[in-house]
Amino acid sequence: MRAYERFLNYVPVWTTSDETSETVPSAERELKLAEMLVEEMKGIGISDARMDDKGYVYGHIPATPGYEDKAALGLIAHMDTVADASGENIKPRLIENYDGEDVVLGDSGKVLSVEDFPYLPKLKGRTLIVTDGTTLLGADDKAGIAEILTAVEEVLKSEMPHGKICIGFTPDEEIARGAKHFDVEGFGADYGYTLDGSKEGEIQYENFNASTAIFTIRGISVHTGTAKNVLVNAQTLAMEIHQMLPENERPETTEGYEGFYHLVSINGTVTNTKMKYFIRDFDRESFEKREDRLREIAALMNEKYGEGKVEVEITQSYRNMREIVESCYHLIDRAAAATKAAGVEPDTTPIRGGTDGARLSFKGLPCPNLGTGGYAFHGVYEHITVEGMDLAVKIVKDIIRQFAE
Repeated sequence: MRAYERFLNYVPVWTTSDETSETVPSAERELKLAEMLVEEMKGIGISDARMDDKGYVYGHIPATPGYEDKAALGLIAHMDTVADASGENIKPRLIENYDGEDVVLGDSGKVLSVEDFPYLPKLKGRTLIVTDGTTLLGADDKAGIAEILTAVEEVLKSEMPHGKICIGFTPDEEIARGAKHFDVEGFGADYGYTLDGSKEGEIQYENFNASTAIFTIRGISVHTGTAKNVLVNAQTLAMEIHQMLPENERPETTEGYEGFYHLVSINGTVTNTKMKYFIRDFDRESFEKREDRLREIAALMNEKYGEGKVEVEITQSYRNMREIVESCYHLIDRAAAATKAAGVEPDTTPIRGGTDGARLSFKGLPCPNLGTGGYAFHGVYEHITVEGMDLAVKIVKDIIRQFAE
């Protein structure tokens, strides 16, 4: 079975995680795919495949006799999809021999356009998989799961010598909880790779340091007719806070290694308003300065409007995996060699986001991230190519081969 065929089997399963939930996994619907994967893994020869009590899926393939001394390799992807667009009732469409031009997405009125996605002509001649414009596709990260299992199945069928292979599929990665309950010790890998990147050939070992800041703003409400010098509008204070941050340090104005503050949501009333920010930066020192700046803003607002009017709570999500992976650079070298062997140019551009591999690296499992062949994740324009998925499988198989040398 080719990777795209597996992927299309997973697509209809609704696995959107829920950041408002405190359960593990955050949504019971994620367990359906987990159960499917356990049965599929057993069917291809992974006899110890299992789902634990938190919805994590694990399986191991023992080393080929004589290769037990080789480093154990972990392959990891996540089962949940993001809530930025609907992950329910997905209707994928395959376009064979894609012409490299604009694609009308069903009857949604949306168009996957060359103007917005200028790399599309480079995909000409491939088989393109798109949405109908009303949902996401789920390639992030069901494509990664499909590629891992396809690579492993092909290795087993070919009887290619290999060291121990450890497979793990996580829930709740999209809400930054995917690695929280991952059993690194039980997993048993010395090194790992997540398959959670975009285009084939990506090799990512740098990601943002990340935290979430919640401002709670308390106002004073009185009748507007007698409001002078008494009323304090929490919404107005929220707008003032936002204007105290640089306009050129937002995600829509930054790229490369540039960090940012991202206003995710703002809601409330005159008396109580909440603002949620993402703080992101590659450099640890700059990242901590960003966090401190938000604390300074809260203090300045309380000086101006009265103590207790503004509170900010900052929670760190993940750190830049480069701190760990850089000391295991052979992981990048192996991935680059495998990528070149597949006829693809390696791309080590840093992730302007996060991945399970970041937290896993700090939990003792150095874990860079590989591309899956997909594009435009987290929205209705998400797309992937059959050929890109095939190349991702080749890359994984070659990495397995290298670990057995």
